[in-house]
Amino acid sequence: MYVSPIREPLVTGKKTYKKITDEISAPIEGKPGKAWYAGITLTVSALLLGLAMMGYTIWEGIGTWGLNKTIGWGWGITNFVWWVGIGHAGTFISAILLLFRQKWRTSINRSAEAMTLFAVLCAGLFPLIHMGRPLLGFFVFPYPNTRELWVNFNSPLLWDVFAISTYFTVSLLFWYVGLIPDIGTIRDRMKSKFKKWIYGLLSFGWTGSAKHWQRHESISLILAGLAAPLVLSVHSIVSTDFATSVIPGWHTTIFPPYFVAGAIFSGFAMVLTLLIITRKVLHLENYITIGHIESMNKIIIATGSIVGIAYITELFIAWYSGVEYEQYAFLNRATGPYWWAYWIMMTCNVISPQLLWFKKLRRNLVFTFILSIFINIGMWFERFVIIVTSLHRDYLPSSWSMYEPTMVEVGIFIGTLGLFFTCFLLFIRVFPVIAIAEVKSVLKSSGDQKKDKSEKH
Repeated sequence: MYVSPIREPLVTGKKTYKKITDEISAPIEGKPGKAWYAGITLTVSALLLGLAMMGYTIWEGIGTWGLNKTIGWGWGITNFVWWVGIGHAGTFISAILLLFRQKWRTSINRSAEAMTLFAVLCAGLFPLIHMGRPLLGFFVFPYPNTRELWVNFNSPLLWDVFAISTYFTVSLLFWYVGLIPDIGTIRDRMKSKFKKWIYGLLSFGWTGSAKHWQRHESISLILAGLAAPLVLSVHSIVSTDFATSVIPGWHTTIFPPYFVAGAIFSGFAMVLTLLIITRKVLHLENYITIGHIESMNKIIIATGSIVGIAYITELFIAWYSGVEYEQYAFLNRATGPYWWAYWIMMTCNVISPQLLWFKKLRRNLVFTFILSIFINIGMWFERFVIIVTSLHRDYLPSSWSMYEPTMVEVGIFIGTLGLFFTCFLLFIRVFPVIAIAEVKSVLKSSGDQKKDKSEKH
């Protein structure tokens, strides 16, 4: 007789509701450890370096970057697209997995949502600086003004403004609405009157009544319904910046789905990078289990395979089209001056994720952590290859040029990494890194107590 396997528990350690609250609230109520202080020192130092380089760029102008007459987009736009992509996993985990009632999202959605907001903040800096006059950044918004100067609605760069501002707003609302029950819990546990007052303001008078829960669940589903299409639309619109041009290597209709798959691919990799460290430092192994890591690795396999198919499709279409400019663009990527960037991209994004077909590697924390870093390196190089190798050799050999980033550009990128990780470190000190209420909601059905009862039965 065949007996169906019992699902792996999502909460281990024989937890009670009180234990869940105590353990997840501990990082907020206690004093930070040495690892947190070391991390915040490093990230704030990187952030200060980035701020100094941004200030220098604004003072001296974009001439401090390595751009030239041929390559008008370099590290700035590469980093912009990379950061927007990293922000995709949060909305995917929160919205789409919520709509599909996937219980394994409950321990990882809070961190992923916060990561989305911080990544979009980092992304938004680059177009602002790249404008050359960031103080005039408000010109991109279509509001009534006396200058008789309105934005060009035909420009795909304006579509970015609408897409990313909408994405950030909906993600912020979704993240904060999910936080309210847990903020109410933290408020009730605080002994300091000042902290209790602060969390009281942030909780909007949450009492945990049946009416409050009903409204909370309704608004969560509505926001999830709004956010789910954004997962597909935001990076589709970013990719349209390239696809609407006539430059070989950019002028391709595969970009929207390929960019979306790549964004989820890199976003999940960054979630894994953060959560593997967080679960160890904050002792959350019973809540972020090996099962959670394996589920995320399965999505990485799926999206990584889609990205690999997209790469092959691009090569095939370039050959099949018979357009010599298109063929040369892809040949130049693989064998030209930037061949090393192309093969780093292929190795990290196509070959390395295929190792996750082996269950032992999918469940190995050290391997997963290293692979997650490799994937994000590969996805950064993908953006670099698409932007720089398509521009540096265009139709006229007389205008061919090479691009090298300056220390100013490198410093700004390091600064955005500092901003991202500083925000995340502050987040885990102020709010619960795991959704307390949502973990409690799956305890009876997916805790290890349930598994023990099922095995006895």
